[in-house]
Amino acid sequence: MSYAYYVYYRVDPEKARAAEPKIRELLAGVERATGVCGRLMKKRDEPLLWMEVYENVADDAKFQRELADAVAGHGIAGFLLAGSMRHVECFEL
Repeated sequence: MSYAYYVYYRVDPEKARAAEPKIRELLAGVERATGVCGRLMKKRDEPLLWMEVYENVADDAKFQRELADAVAGHGIAGFLLAGSMRHVECFEL
């Protein structure tokens, strides 16, 4: 069985420009650690609502650990809109 992860969050408008390269570094780090290639998307008509998508995750426990470590290591919480957080949803494929 494999899984798909959808992670969505709101970015602080004053930090959005600096956030994007950090998120792309996070995606690359997660891919190196897990082999799962993630994508970054921004909602149409609401460009500060971002989503990371990770599909075909075979080892969900390892993936979740690596993703959490990457988020902490890249200081992603500092780019989020005040009072908001990252929301992680996991679906079976």
